[in-house]
Amino acid sequence: MIAFLARRLVTLLTTLAVAALVIFGVTEVLPGDPAAVMLGLTATPETVAALRAELGLDAPMLVRFLAWIGGFFTGNLGVSYAYRVPVAGLIAERLQVTAPLALLASLFASSIGITLGALAASRANSAVDSLLMAGAQVGLAIPNFWFGILMVLVFAIGLGWFPAGGFPGWESGLLDGLQALFLPALALALPQAAVLARLTRTAVLEALGEDFVRTARAKGLTAAQTLRRHVLRNAMVPVVTMMALQFSFLVTGTIIIENVFALPGLGRLIFQSVGGHDLVTVKSLVMIYVGCVMVVNAIVDMTYGLIDPRLRFGRGVGR
Repeated sequence: MIAFLARRLVTLLTTLAVAALVIFGVTEVLPGDPAAVMLGLTATPETVAALRAELGLDAPMLVRFLAWIGGFFTGNLGVSYAYRVPVAGLIAERLQVTAPLALLASLFASSIGITLGALAASRANSAVDSLLMAGAQVGLAIPNFWFGILMVLVFAIGLGWFPAGGFPGWESGLLDGLQALFLPALALALPQAAVLARLTRTAVLEALGEDFVRTARAKGLTAAQTLRRHVLRNAMVPVVTMMALQFSFLVTGTIIIENVFALPGLGRLIFQSVGGHDLVTVKSLVMIYVGCVMVVNAIVDMTYGLIDPRLRFGRGVGR
């Protein structure tokens, strides 16, 4: 067990190191000088050189890479070229919007997807099943930003139930903050809920054909009781796994949704930093997003190994 976890941990750290090298290398070869962009076209070469020295851009590439990586352990990610504030503080401030948005979207996706999938399986081959699966297919085909625009037109502009965009800040109250995040989280969650609905339906239908279902019904349990007490518990293994994997997609999906709803989160900060050639902020944000995806996938992989001992020794199921 310890050897299996150690191998997965080494693989994760190696992958993170390679990702860091790629991210840093890509940002280094991008055209344009951040100092020249900040000072404008009228800046003299001497002024640009002085600003490069102030920002540490004149240091060797290896020194800047090691300083950047070390910043993730010390909390010093440098100073934003555009905002002239510490990048770590800027990310921490924007994370107060992105993290609740991703968590709320995960809650919506799981509750909607599992409920509709179980309902479709319990009404298999009926009109309800066909309608729900057709809706899930539509949810898979339509991107989340389109859902966001549609919700703004209907629920914000048309009905006036929710704000069309922006974030009042948590200091304005929990209810106001959740109201501002409701539509973005729902738009972000709907495509993932469609995936969960289809997966839940398949898993529940497979569980319904097992012997323990017939035993439960023979003991006098109703169909609803059997579904709730026995079927769902056995069908949740692949569904929970997908939910864990989807969280990384929801986190990265905030990049688009935050710009649709003008939310001051990490996703909007990436767009603003790219536009301002704020490379020190861009590479830190990209590394955080990539790291989040990798860590979540590694946790799921380790969990598989804990559940199924065959995976610890490299033997697949059925061998």
